[in-house]
Amino acid sequence: MIRQLWTLSVNTRAFLRRYMPTNILLDAIRTRRGLKWGAPTMLLAAPYLVAASICTNLIDNRAPGWLYLVVLLCVWNALKLLWIGPLSLIQL
Repeated sequence: MIRQLWTLSVNTRAFLRRYMPTNILLDAIRTRRGLKWGAPTMLLAAPYLVAASICTNLIDNRAPGWLYLVVLLCVWNALKLLWIGPLSLIQL
C-alpha cells in the first residue's frame, strides 16, 4: 500500500512539474540564461492574486465552495512567482 502511494505521489509530481505553466516557467528561470528574468517574473504574481481575490468575493456571495481550491492554487502560484525574484537575484 505504501509503495503504491509513493508511486502515485512521484507520478503526480512528475506530471505537475512537466505540464503546469508556473512550474515550466520556474524551471526556465532556474537555468543560467533565465536568471535575469526572475525579477520581472514577480509581476506575474499580480494576476494570480487578483484571481484569488475575485474568487473569494464570489465565495462570499454564495458561490460554490470548491472555489476555495482555486483560491488556494492561485495563492500558491503567486507565492512561487514572488519567491523566485529575490532567489534568482541572489543566484545571479
